Amino acid sequence: MDDTVLFSVMILGGIAIVSAIILYWVSRKFAVDEDIKVTEIESVLPQANCGGCSYAGCHDFATACANADESKFSTLFCPVGGQTVMDQVASIKGFAKVEKQPTSAVLRCNGTCQNAPQKVLYDGICSCRIAARISSGQTGCPNGCLRLGDCIKVCKFGALSLDNQTGMPVVDHEKCTSCGACVKMCPRGLFEIRTKGNNGEMVYVACRNTQKGAQARKNCKVACIACQKCAKINSEITIQNNLSYIPDSVSAEQFGKELSQACPTGAINYYCKKEETNV
Repeated sequence: MDDTVLFSVMILGGIAIVSAIILYWVSRKFAVDEDIKVTEIESVLPQANCGGCSYAGCHDFATACANADESKFSTLFCPVGGQTVMDQVASIKGFAKVEKQPTSAVLRCNGTCQNAPQKVLYDGICSCRIAARISSGQTGCPNGCLRLGDCIKVCKFGALSLDNQTGMPVVDHEKCTSCGACVKMCPRGLFEIRTKGNNGEMVYVACRNTQKGAQARKNCKVACIACQKCAKINSEITIQNNLSYIPDSVSAEQFGKELSQACPTGAINYYCKKEETNV
C-alpha cells in the first residue's frame, strides 16, 4: 500500500471516529427522558393507532394520559380498548375509575335496493369517494349511501359488512369500537357515533336527504319528510333543511319506540340489544 492510499485511509478513519464522538455527544446532550408512565400506559393500550381517541396514535394518547390531571383525564377515552383499558390507565395514574357509556357508529341512511331502487348505472371505479365527485349516485338521492363499501374497507375490527340483499353496509354494534374510521371515510357524512343506553338502545334519523318531501319520497320510500311529528314528541329534536335530527341527548330508552312508531315514513331507526330489534 503506497503512502497516498494509507494517508487517505487514515483521514477517512479519523473523520469517522470524530463524527461518531460528535453524534454520541449530541444524542446525550439533547436526549429527552420520557416519563415512565407513558411507557406503562402505552403497554396496556391496544396499539390500533386508529385515531378514534382524537390523537395521532397510541403513543400520543399515552403521552396525553400521562400528562393529564384528574379533570383532563376524565375527558380522555380509548374507544378500542374501552372501559377495561381505561380502568387500567386510571390505575397507573392513581386516579379513580371514570365510567363512560358505550358508543357505536350508526349509518344514517336506509336507502336499500328496495327502498331506493337504482335509477342510473354507475360504471366507474368502485370507490365512494370517487363516485361522490362525479355522480349524484344511482338512486337519485344526492345525500344517500353510494353502496360501494369504502367504509367496510377501512374498518379494522370487522364491525362493518355488506348486506347483499339490501346493498347497504351493516354495523355490528357489538364489534364496533367507535374508532371513527367510517365517519372520516364516508364522503356523504352518513356515519355518526352514538351513545348506547343501558340495553344498547339508540334512536336516530336514518336519512340525510335534504330534498323536499315529495322529491325525497320519490327517490327513497323511507326518506324523512320533515313532518315534525318527532319534534312534537321531544322538543330537543330539530328540523332543518327539510330534515329532522335527533340529538344524542334524547333518551333512546325513554323515547326510542315512540319516535320510531310515530314516523310516517319509517325514517327513524330504533335499536335495542335486549329486544334485538332495529325498527
